[in-house]
Amino acid sequence: MGDYADLPGVRTWYESEGAGDPLVLLHGGFCTNDTWGALRTDLAAAHRVFLPERRAHGHTPDVEGPLSYRAMADDTVDFVETVVGEPAHLVGWSDGGVVALLVALARPDLVRKAVVIGANFRPATECFAEPAMLDAMTPDAEDLAFFRELYEAVTPDGADHWPVVAAKVVDMWRTQPTLSTEELARVAAPTLVVVGDDDLVTLEHTTALYRAIPGSQLAVVPGASHVVPLEKPDAVKRLVLDHLAQDAVETMMPVRRAAAPARTA
Repeated sequence: MGDYADLPGVRTWYESEGAGDPLVLLHGGFCTNDTWGALRTDLAAAHRVFLPERRAHGHTPDVEGPLSYRAMADDTVDFVETVVGEPAHLVGWSDGGVVALLVALARPDLVRKAVVIGANFRPATECFAEPAMLDAMTPDAEDLAFFRELYEAVTPDGADHWPVVAAKVVDMWRTQPTLSTEELARVAAPTLVVVGDDDLVTLEHTTALYRAIPGSQLAVVPGASHVVPLEKPDAVKRLVLDHLAQDAVETMMPVRRAAAPARTA
C-alpha cells in the first residue's frame, strides 16, 4: 500500500510493509520503488520496511530548481521524523546511498545502522570508471530507456517532464556530492559498504569510502555491476540482514579493527 506524506520540502510518496525495527530503503537515481522488488519481501519479513520515493522520482513530484543530495537528505530526515517516528536503519543504493551518508552525518540520532550500495562521496567526474558516459546520458538515450519507462508510468508531473528530470539528475551527478574523507570519519552509524566487482563507481573510490568510515565493513559482490541488488538479490539480502542483526564485528585476527594499545603515563 502507498500513500503521500506532506513533508516540508515535497509531498512524498511512500510504501510500507512488515513489522519489527524500522528499515528505510532509499532507491537509486532515476529509479522507483519497483527496483527494490527482489529484496523488499524478505527484508519486510524481519523489519518494518519504509520505501519513500524522493523528489522528482516515481510518484513524488519534481520541485522547482536544481536537484541536490542535501535537499533529498533533508527530505529523508523529515520522513524519518514524521512517518517512521523513531530512529531507523537506512539502506541506500547508488544515489540513495549518498543520501544515507548525508543523513547519518547530519542526524546521527536518527540512524541505527547503514548499508550503502554502489555509493560515492565525490562527483561522478571523479569516481566513475568512465566519466564520459555522462555525456551520453541524454533524455532520449537508449541506455536510459528503462528508467524513462519507470518514470513515465507513475510520475504526477506527466511524461513530458522526463527531459527536465533527466537533465537535473545528470547535472547533479557532475558536481555532487562533495564529501571529504574527514567528513566521512564522523559517520557514527555501523556501516556496511557494498559494491559489485564491476561497478561504474571504481573499486578504488569504494575502498576509500570504506576506509574513511570508522569501523565500517566492505563487501565486494563477484559477478555484479552497479545494479547488484537486481543481479544478486539473494547475496545482497543476506549481507543486509546479517549486518542489521549483528551486535558487533568479531574476527580472529583483527588489524583495522584491532583495539588501540593502551596509553602509558
